[in-house]
Amino acid sequence: MKQTLTFLLLAICWLGIVQAQEQPALFDLMTGSFSSEAQAAADSDYYSISLHMYPIWQESGQQWLYVEQALGSLQDRPYRQRVYLVEQISRDSFRSVVFTLDHPETFIGKWAEPAFFDAYSDTILSKREGCAVYLVKKEDGSYEGSTLGNGCESTLRGASYATSKVTIRAQTIESWDQGFNEAGEQVWGAEKGGYVFDRIEK
Repeated sequence: MKQTLTFLLLAICWLGIVQAQEQPALFDLMTGSFSSEAQAAADSDYYSISLHMYPIWQESGQQWLYVEQALGSLQDRPYRQRVYLVEQISRDSFRSVVFTLDHPETFIGKWAEPAFFDAYSDTILSKREGCAVYLVKKEDGSYEGSTLGNGCESTLRGASYATSKVTIRAQTIESWDQGFNEAGEQVWGAEKGGYVFDRIEK
């Protein structure tokens, strides 16, 4: 009987290890360089955009990512620079808290040398209240989620608030960011669906 129980426990542990190997953690899936070039080539309603997300402040004990997005032809002029703090809420639920940077021009291209951030502390950040993305792990190892409600303030192009819907898989990140005015009418962002960013580098 003891041998049977021992065997079952070992089998459960082994299956857990295999599952962990087959399903990378959220932070690992978010890390890397991505591009929507393939989507843009197939559909002219989308632009070719680069997305870089790399760990910073790795000695802090927290999971920070520096995030930079730019049009494919304007890599030295990113239109979005953010820092994400990825937190685990429960066994299968997570939160990506969004921050802006003071003097973001200082950090352009620094995704390629994350150690640059070691000279700074998180005092360079301002939290974007209501803009956190809440993600749930699915059975296939992917993660899906969104912002909550209309609490993420945005003034871009006459918007009142913004929303984000995200799906993260091993080789792609799909992100649908939209801005809405006070009447709930969309004033910016893709209309047909999210941008699909294919992984181009780990």
